[in-house]
Amino acid sequence: MRAFREAVEALDLDAAEALLAQDVVFTSPVVCKPYTGKPITAAILRAVSGVFEDFRYVRELNDVSGRDHALVFTARVGDREVNGCDFIHVDEDGLIDELTVMVRPLSAAQALAAAMGAQFERIAEEARARSV
Repeated sequence: MRAFREAVEALDLDAAEALLAQDVVFTSPVVCKPYTGKPITAAILRAVSGVFEDFRYVRELNDVSGRDHALVFTARVGDREVNGCDFIHVDEDGLIDELTVMVRPLSAAQALAAAMGAQFERIAEEARARSV
């Protein structure tokens, strides 16, 4: 999804948030239970933008229907090199209703989990504030 990619690459997180459906389901690479809703997904995106360093998309794959996309990326978390992919599904209105992130290797996923876990109270508070 070109618009999401461009927003993330430009660190325009308001634009990225505007592409999310209200009932978007975000599946994290480091948490078993998905998160549902635009406020928590936007808060997570904002936090991870501060955790990832040298983030860049390196490949974009799209299905013929235009509803499923894969954005392959590289980044760093501390001294760990991260390879990952954002799997995106859009609804009938063109909004992201599913966002699944996968990362590798295991040491990078562990570094990401630790960095995001340290911020999660603030992330949850931001999501609650946005829900009002």
